[in-house]
Amino acid sequence: MLRLNEVKLPLEHDEAALTDAVLARLGIAAGALLGYTIFKRSYDARKRSAVVLIYSLDVAVADEAAVLARLAHDAHVAPAPDTAYRFVAGGALPAGPAGGARPVVIGTGPCGLFAALVLAQMGLRPLILERGKEVRERTVDTFGFWRKRELNPESNVQFGEGGAGTFSDGKLYSQIKDPKHYGRKVLTEFVKAGAPEEIMYVSKPHIGTFRLVKMVEQMRANIEAMGGEYRFNSKVVDIDIEPGAQGGQVRGLTLAGGEHIATRHVVLAIGHSARDTFEMLYERGVYIEAKPFSIGFRVEHPQSLIDSCRFGPSAGHPILGAADYKLVHHAANGRSVYSFCMCPGGTVVAAASEPGRLVTNGMSQYSRNERNANSAIVVGITPLDYPGHPLAGIALQRELEERAFALGGGNYDAPGQLVGDFVAGRASTEFGSVTPSYKPAVHLTDLASALPDYAIAAMREAFPAFNKQIKGYYQADAVLTGVETRTSSPIRIKRNDDDLQSLNTRGLFPAGEGAGYAGGILSAAVDGIKVAEAVALAMAAA
Repeated sequence: MLRLNEVKLPLEHDEAALTDAVLARLGIAAGALLGYTIFKRSYDARKRSAVVLIYSLDVAVADEAAVLARLAHDAHVAPAPDTAYRFVAGGALPAGPAGGARPVVIGTGPCGLFAALVLAQMGLRPLILERGKEVRERTVDTFGFWRKRELNPESNVQFGEGGAGTFSDGKLYSQIKDPKHYGRKVLTEFVKAGAPEEIMYVSKPHIGTFRLVKMVEQMRANIEAMGGEYRFNSKVVDIDIEPGAQGGQVRGLTLAGGEHIATRHVVLAIGHSARDTFEMLYERGVYIEAKPFSIGFRVEHPQSLIDSCRFGPSAGHPILGAADYKLVHHAANGRSVYSFCMCPGGTVVAAASEPGRLVTNGMSQYSRNERNANSAIVVGITPLDYPGHPLAGIALQRELEERAFALGGGNYDAPGQLVGDFVAGRASTEFGSVTPSYKPAVHLTDLASALPDYAIAAMREAFPAFNKQIKGYYQADAVLTGVETRTSSPIRIKRNDDDLQSLNTRGLFPAGEGAGYAGGILSAAVDGIKVAEAVALAMAAA
């Protein structure tokens, strides 16, 4: 099989044109082409009047060696890489690990889900602990919060089966290096669980919340069928660590109800908002350090504006779908301002997990057909901005979320401001052409006090500058909603590079976004696979 890259065709083309392009690029007759599949399809919209589709194809030909020899000079023709996933240690490990202590996975977001899946596929019968509820019950609680302002601290956008990614755009692309093609394993398993086939080849695949709910349930059923066990409403409140000369060794976990679970192998996939668990781990001596993250607001524009700005006359084409964007500005005060977690045709959602604190996120359904586009516009910050304690970033997040709660009226309405008023430094009093999507509601105010002065100054500079990148983006009545503080974990639970275990706690495998090793659904799922392999190897060596 050959991998043929950079096959470019106009947006409007038929299948015959793609076949003809393959024949022309390889210089072969039609009879020598045995078949092909699309590995990746992206687009180039830099010339809005002539959007181009770009294909990577896996091609079967009659005499592959001859074609490769003849096109040895062409960097875009090569043998197709082997992307098949193979389990560590040559395949499935024996069921029933020595001593009967099963590996435990804490958390059921993308990282925990794939750690549990791979462990189950290797015959290790993982026990999966989730502090929140099953995904459908959790969905009821979350929508109830948005409609009635009734927050359940253990069942919300952050906590429950599926993790924070369930209430998001379901974006499945990442910029991580992936030489072992773990990402392909993730996409394949998602398709098996009900995701659309197109996620295997489109350049920026997404699923959407409602489809994710069904997929998460199907993957849970698959894990249970292979011997895995789920326990919901099972919050871990303590970890039993036996001291040793070279650091501690995990011996077990204690749940909120008092139950003790013996285990020597724990996958810590708790997400970026499990602040109480971070505090418990720090108190128990697990090595934790502060790391950079970002803070800002959500901005909403008409999706039709973004489509027109990005695609011109091709706006609305079904292959292109709702347009996204990526923006960055380096401000005069040295801060970087950038778009994050852009949700085409979506909504801004209430993502609080603690009473009296308010935080936003973005979400889209698979159709991406809501009126507004939204994105976080955030400013990067580092531990120099919150010095001292390793958990100081959490304290800053809480402080900003408390400010937002008060600015919104103290009832989970979000504080908001029109972009033009924000840049001019005046409070907003009425909405313009953009109706905000956040529920329960948006309370117009002045957002200047919602973030540190350096962040406000950088963002005021950024919006007019963004207009140079996307003409029309600096729309005076576009709506800002505050605050966005959960862009990534404010801590890193450091681990060894070789065996992925905590620096000072054997048997503890920090994983995913909460531990500071991922940022998004795909990268978190990939990290879950890596950690599952590390657990399997550690158990095999025991």
